[in-house]
Amino acid sequence: MLIALNKPYGVLCQFTDADGRPTLADYVRQKGVYAAGRLDQDSEGLLLLTDDGALAHRLTDPRHKQSKTYLVQVDGAITGEAIAALRRGVVLKDGPTLPAGAEPATEPDWLWPRDPPVRFRKAIPTSWLRLTLREGRNRQVRRMTAAVGFPTLRLIREQIGDHALDGLRPGETRLLHP
Repeated sequence: MLIALNKPYGVLCQFTDADGRPTLADYVRQKGVYAAGRLDQDSEGLLLLTDDGALAHRLTDPRHKQSKTYLVQVDGAITGEAIAALRRGVVLKDGPTLPAGAEPATEPDWLWPRDPPVRFRKAIPTSWLRLTLREGRNRQVRRMTAAVGFPTLRLIREQIGDHALDGLRPGETRLLHP
C-alpha cells in the first residue's frame, strides 16, 4: 500500500505525541503504515506512507537517488548568483551538498494559504524558487537557502520521484499504486 498525504503546516511526521500536538494520526486512517521519509513540523506538502519496508527503502535511501522537488519561498529577492550556487551545490556544516536543480518560480495559483501566514515585511520582498534534490539531509533545503543568503520562509514538497501532489489539498490523502 502506498498513500500520498498533503501534510499540513504544524503536523508532526509521527503517529503519536505525548504533548498533544497534531500528528499523522489526525489525517491518515489506514493502520499499519508509516512515513517513507520525513517533513519537518514547519514544512508542508507531499509525504508518502507505506506498509512495505522494501518500497520505503527505495523511496528514502540516498543510494537510489529518488528526486524530491520543493517549492520554496525565501526572504529577499533571489539572485542569479544564489541560484547558480544552489545548482553547483553548497557547503554546509556536515559537508558539501550534491548539485541541485534550482530555478526561479512564481507563487502558483493552486497554493493554499498557510495558517499561520508567513511573516510579511513591507521593506523586504520575498521570492519563490523550485529546488530538486537527490539527497535528504536534515533540514537540507532550509540550510542550503540560508547558506546562499536567502532564508526559507515557506517550504512545500511538490514531488517525490514520479509521485506528485496533483491537487491534493492540505490534510487530504490519496491511495497510490507503487
